[in-house]
This record gives sequence, C-alpha cells and structure tokens, in this order.
Amino acid sequence: MGTPKGTVFLDGTDICDLDVLCLRRKVGMLFQLPVLFEGTVADNIRYGPKLKGKKLSDNEVYKLLTLADLDSSFFNKSGGELSVGQAQRVALARTLANEPEVLLLDEPTSALDPISTQNIEDVLVKLKKDQKMTIVIVSHSIKQIQRIADIVCLLVDGEIVEIIKPDQLSEAKHPMALRFLQLSS
Repeated sequence: MGTPKGTVFLDGTDICDLDVLCLRRKVGMLFQLPVLFEGTVADNIRYGPKLKGKKLSDNEVYKLLTLADLDSSFFNKSGGELSVGQAQRVALARTLANEPEVLLLDEPTSALDPISTQNIEDVLVKLKKDQKMTIVIVSHSIKQIQRIADIVCLLVDGEIVEIIKPDQLSEAKHPMALRFLQLSS
C-alpha cells in the first residue's frame, strides 16, 4: 500500500498549513492502551495545562475526574494502583484537561472489560451531547459504533468506501463491509 493521499481539514483549514503546536492544542488523542506518567493521577491530569503555563486547581482536577467517571478518591493515587479501565479514564481526563475541540480515539476500549467499556462510552456520549465535542473514533465493535457514532465511515485499505448512519449498517454495500458485518454478528 502506498502513501495515503488526501487532505484533512480542521475548521476549513488544511491541517498541514497549521502550526503543529496549534494543531496539538485543538486535537486530543486517546490510544488503545493508556500510558500514564509517573506521579499521581492529579499530576497526570495537570500535565498538559502545565506545559502551557496554566495551573489547574484541585477543584478543576476533581471536575475532570468526575467527567471521566472517576471519583475524588483517585486524586492522589499513582498509575500503578489503577486497573486498565481506570487508567484509560485518567488518560481521557488528562486529554480533556487540554480542552481540545476534537477528540481522536484509536480503539479506546479494546483492552477493557465490558463495565469499563460502558463507562468510557457513556463519557463520550456525554461529551458529544453536553460539550458538542467532535469525536472521531476508530472501532471494530458494531455495538460501540451504534452507541456512539452519528456517522460511520467504512474504510478499506485507508480509503473511505462508504459513509452511512449507524442504524443503516445492515444496508452497507461494499463487499468488505458486508463481510465485516457478517463476521461481527
């Protein structure tokens, strides 16, 4: 497979024309597996804003913990004390502390148990609804897509082959999409 071709726009501007730091401030990323920094949960959440010269108050950290479906008891815990699901929610809170306009998620629940998966999905739905945040999620879970997505882009070899609504997945026409749906049911 060659180099992908195409253009990604953010607010009407080609992202290649944006300053890298500006782009990083507008777009947050959450990966498959959480990676936390040394220190406490609060230290992790304060990391990004601190780089920009902003100090988050304890109250702001508590609000972000709550948003990520974690209670105040996590504030002084170290990353090593957390389950993968809890660490993923801390990573989400840390990403949200930077106040991104867009959230990119790469299989954010693939390593999680069903309860942690549901907790993360609930947070994402809440962010979409309450904060009108744009969320782009890569997922192989049909159930997750149907719970979270407004629009589904089916990709084959890095190319969008179909754009449909989640409740129309069964109407997909591309052979690879049909095969994926068949194997997922």
